[in-house]
Amino acid sequence: METAGNTIGIIGGSGMLGSAISSALLGSGAFEQSNFWVSNRSGNASGVEQSSIIHFTKDNQELVDACDVIILCVPPARFPDIDIRAPNRLVISVMAGVTIDEMKSKIAAVRVVRAMSSPAASLSMAYSPWIASAETTAADRNIVRKIFGACGTTDEVFDEQQLDHFTAMTGPVPGFVAYFAKCMVDHATSQGIAPDVADRAIRQLFLAGGTMLAADSASPADHVRWMIEYAGTTAAGLV
Repeated sequence: METAGNTIGIIGGSGMLGSAISSALLGSGAFEQSNFWVSNRSGNASGVEQSSIIHFTKDNQELVDACDVIILCVPPARFPDIDIRAPNRLVISVMAGVTIDEMKSKIAAVRVVRAMSSPAASLSMAYSPWIASAETTAADRNIVRKIFGACGTTDEVFDEQQLDHFTAMTGPVPGFVAYFAKCMVDHATSQGIAPDVADRAIRQLFLAGGTMLAADSASPADHVRWMIEYAGTTAAGLV
């Protein structure tokens, strides 16, 4: 990320999602750590940031005044309490459900990007779709792509309502997938399979399935069709 002239600040940078994005950006090695700010309730380093040469504050406006790019990474319920003014700043929000117009109205910014990401950013495996306000420049968009590129895979979309769908589909990592895995482990153990064996088997199943889907150009629908055509035990379960 070519951010030599851009100082990046994360408001809420020590929460679950904020820490994941911080980890991705700091681990990318693509910008100077001294150009990185985090605000949190304590104003102190914590977690992944402890060994980093970055700036900490509990004053959100101090961060805004010091940074060119602001990432809002607080729970949406806390947004009404965020008292900042950020004109002439690029503001990127990963707050679920908070619209571009709501952000513009509250924080006096016009270059606003609304995005969805996930804690998988800590492994550079998040999917982060985003949409930009009309005032957002081409240079701004390049910065957004590089930030979310460090977090995993990213796409710009052009219908803000789609962000609500991505909130449910790709945001809760690994929540829904972990629940599915838990149900499979519970079933296996109820059939007498040792818990550690069941746990290991299902973890490997999801790792293999996800890796195959990610690496193969075939669509998920293709994989389902092939399994049904093979007419084995999997087909019996699918049909």
